[in-house]
Amino acid sequence: MLALEVQGLTAGYGPVTVLRGLGFRAEAGRITCLMGRNGVGKSTFLKALMGLIPVGTGTITLDGVALQGLPAHQVPKRGLAYVPQGRRLFGPLTVAENLAVGGLVRGNDPAVLERVLDLFPRLRDRLAQVAGTLSGGEQQMLAIARALCLEPKVLLLDEPTEGLQPSIIALIQEAVVVLKGQGVAVVLVEQRVDAVLRLADRVAFMVAGRVEEVRDTRGLAADDPAFRTYVGV
Repeated sequence: MLALEVQGLTAGYGPVTVLRGLGFRAEAGRITCLMGRNGVGKSTFLKALMGLIPVGTGTITLDGVALQGLPAHQVPKRGLAYVPQGRRLFGPLTVAENLAVGGLVRGNDPAVLERVLDLFPRLRDRLAQVAGTLSGGEQQMLAIARALCLEPKVLLLDEPTEGLQPSIIALIQEAVVVLKGQGVAVVLVEQRVDAVLRLADRVAFMVAGRVEEVRDTRGLAADDPAFRTYVGV
């Protein structure tokens, strides 16, 4: 089974170390949620996986192939796709142009684009629209769709439903479940307990730059002490 494996990872910003010997695993066809209080290093961890910040020590492997130390532009070619907070779309470009940028790594296969648009049909009607004029929910769908044009083995999502209306949240969550069924390993940063229990297979609780505990969601309830301990809810 395809797996993303992280062992003993340290990383940070200049002299500031944020990740401290972090260990983590994500598997194909499973949704793993990262939870923890603000500042524990969740977003930093995703950036380290993508090569966007330098890794000090430790290893990152995907199916046994080392990723640490690769230039950031090489990481997507190995099968990782990332949707950061803030979306980072190309605002002046159209929806179609944003998707084309996402597909450059795989040669913009029309069949891949069709599968992506099937996940987010609303974007099909807006291909000629400038991305910066979309609603917030549509922009988030476009950000995820652009990442999926890479045909990733692992999809990293940093709080993808934050600030969105319930109907858009439902559409995005449905798409994530479909991706799981297609064998994608999904790593999701999410703070809402109800969403985690509904979507995730496992929860990795982070404290001070490391994964402190990993729990199977089948053994978790909304009032489990772990949520109060690690997240404060």
